[in-house]
Amino acid sequence: MGMTERVLMAADVRDGSAPRRALRSAGPKPIVADAGEARPLYAITSVDNALQLVRLLERDGIVRVSDAAAELGVAKSTAHRLLGMLCYRDFARKDEDHTYRRGPALGASARRPGLRDSLSVVAAPVLERLRREFDETVHLLVLRQTQVEFLASLECTQSLRVSSRAGALMDAYRTSGGQALLAMLPHAELARRFPEGIPDAGLDLNGLRRALAEVRRRGYGINEGLTERGVVAIGASVIGVDMQPVAALCVSAPAFRLQRRRFPQAAQILRQHVSLLEDELAQVSARATG
Repeated sequence: MGMTERVLMAADVRDGSAPRRALRSAGPKPIVADAGEARPLYAITSVDNALQLVRLLERDGIVRVSDAAAELGVAKSTAHRLLGMLCYRDFARKDEDHTYRRGPALGASARRPGLRDSLSVVAAPVLERLRREFDETVHLLVLRQTQVEFLASLECTQSLRVSSRAGALMDAYRTSGGQALLAMLPHAELARRFPEGIPDAGLDLNGLRRALAEVRRRGYGINEGLTERGVVAIGASVIGVDMQPVAALCVSAPAFRLQRRRFPQAAQILRQHVSLLEDELAQVSARATG
């Protein structure tokens, strides 16, 4: 049985979806069919939704029920049932924190090289320079819906240090780099990603917008004990050639070594390295298109 047949079987659920939103919020383009392929006259909504979730898992690797519901414009209960069927047919796997990841049926596409792989390679020399500059642990991370994924970490040489976060997923608003990336999103896109605010932080959408406006004004995010007691971090977003944020660079350290009074000076150095990475990405893009 081929992949398409298995996807169709996984999507054979009762369609209890809510009406689709008439307009999509500004932000990343929704997953659509290739140009020239018209929507079938008798489209099966549940199949379409399931296939979109497969594409979302292929693209981002992880998804939450709330993210899936927002992407499809359906109720959370409908998104939950669709993801459950994808798990049943091995297209997804459910983590203990209720996050869904690529399943074995998408294993090949998970290993396919892409932007994130090349990003880690291009960023490696800049990360090394940043680590030497501070002699603190440094990170490269990307935004995945409402979370960030740490693509790479380089630990410092000091005995008391922040450990590597490579491969970890964390709530974006809790990390300095995640704050910097969220601050670059339009208001409509924030509303799409956080339809109910941040429950465990007691923030509504307006509170989140105010906090991110301060991050934009300052030019970098700050994490003071939000992910680990006694640890602080600063992070700044990396802008790609299309003028969209593609990643963030962060420096994390014990709070007694990276004190608040040092943040502005440290952020200036951090932004210098961000500029170096942006230049490297522009050169890679120019070579690829030239």
